[in-house]
Amino acid sequence: MLDANLKNQLKTYLEKITQPIELVASLDDGEKSRELRELLQEIAGLSPRITLVERRDDDERKPSFTINRPGADIGIRFAAIPLGHEFTSLVLALLQVGGHPLKLDADVIERIKQLDGDYRFETYLSLSCQNCPEVVQALDVMALLNPRIRHVAIDGALFQDEVEQRQIMAVPTIYLNGEVFGQGRAGVEEILAKLDTGAAARDAEKLNARDTFDVLVVGGGPAGAAAAIYAARKGIRTGVVAERFGGQVLDTLAIENFISVKETEGPKFAAALEQHVKAYDVDIMNLQRAEALVPGKVFEVRLANGAVLKSKSVVLATGARWREINVPGERQYRNHGVAYCPHCDGPLFKGKRVAVIGGGNSGVEAAIDLAGIVSHVTLLEFAAELRADAVLQRKLASLSNVTVITQAQTTEVTGDGSKVNGLSYKDRQSGELRHLELEGVFVQIGLVPNTEWLKGTVALSRHGEIEVDAKGQTSVPGLFAAGDATTVPYKQIVIAVGDGAKAALSAFEYLIRSSVEEAEPAREAATA
Repeated sequence: MLDANLKNQLKTYLEKITQPIELVASLDDGEKSRELRELLQEIAGLSPRITLVERRDDDERKPSFTINRPGADIGIRFAAIPLGHEFTSLVLALLQVGGHPLKLDADVIERIKQLDGDYRFETYLSLSCQNCPEVVQALDVMALLNPRIRHVAIDGALFQDEVEQRQIMAVPTIYLNGEVFGQGRAGVEEILAKLDTGAAARDAEKLNARDTFDVLVVGGGPAGAAAAIYAARKGIRTGVVAERFGGQVLDTLAIENFISVKETEGPKFAAALEQHVKAYDVDIMNLQRAEALVPGKVFEVRLANGAVLKSKSVVLATGARWREINVPGERQYRNHGVAYCPHCDGPLFKGKRVAVIGGGNSGVEAAIDLAGIVSHVTLLEFAAELRADAVLQRKLASLSNVTVITQAQTTEVTGDGSKVNGLSYKDRQSGELRHLELEGVFVQIGLVPNTEWLKGTVALSRHGEIEVDAKGQTSVPGLFAAGDATTVPYKQIVIAVGDGAKAALSAFEYLIRSSVEEAEPAREAATA
């Protein structure tokens, strides 16, 4: 099942194990159980510290397996054949259960150990989802540290009956003690914050105690990371406050146009950004949402938890998010048939009928990817023709299970109260209203800047973008901006990185000029 190269890599990793491990497999006579047994046998054969135990008479999901220590009861289970994106989760679980040190801050580890209660987590995932591994790895670590926490990672494609019963139409979906706990990407600290109800107040107290920054970057995507690095390299006090470090890059599957990096994945790129920033003296304040900006000689950035950060200059790099179609039913059925990530959620629609809204590169790429999974794709474009690159359009035209409808204005997403059952649109040429019966709608119509909280504070374009000049300066002195939230054309990672660097250099120049201007009156007074 594992090729020779992967086996050699895994064997090298498993040499770091210091404690014995038991892989306890719950199996039946099915094909998937045979596949899982083969995988686990190969893993056990790579290390003398790993043994495989098979069980058939238990009540666990089949196929599934736990990663345990002999005589212990660690609550880590995979109801999956964890290859694809989840292979990393499997390797990390093996290493961590086998005694390899955890890469968590001591205070986070202690907070997990002190959680009081019984927590039974279930994470539904797809092996093609780039957001799922972070959730799986976070909950596995928590289960390892606290015996009252148990976690099972469930491949939705392997357990379709559960997916149908629970009407799961987006991954990752997390259940806690039988109730929906959350959906979407989440790390250890995000999950811990939801369980530890006093965390927000403690965080606010710590943040309020921060000294005034020279440069405070709001946003942790490519633009924010570049701004932080360039500011820190100038030797000035630099901070980054971000709702989630990595930003929209975390939701990007393949990156093939960042110069010097031939190909990578969004989460890997985001992790590299964070590690680069951490190499400098930068105060990273993650999982904090900015709610208000108060300009002045010293800026104030007010956070959702009540904390207030102060800085002599600010770089706004708040990025953008998926644009909504804003029709009835879209928000009602979000994660219940309405989706924005075909790579993550596509496998949940296997054999079903779906629509893709948007005829640009993102929409056409989504339709191409989905065509290999679902029974039929209908692509709807508002304009008279598709806007995607010609090579993508040719590929789309070659697919027999794709229908393209142009001049189509989506008017409503319909459903039965619990999940999507169709989509209504108006033929813009004839004015006729039409309806499609389907089970999923993937929205791919571009981005909207995360700037609502800045209205009335800084000049925004009619599209809500922060207006900037050639140096990244906004309408407010000392306030700079970079990346997808600004009026700079072409929303690309490589452009955002350059703009972030430019904004930080401009902020440094502003600080120098400000200090000189403040010093001049003092000198004049002294010589008078």
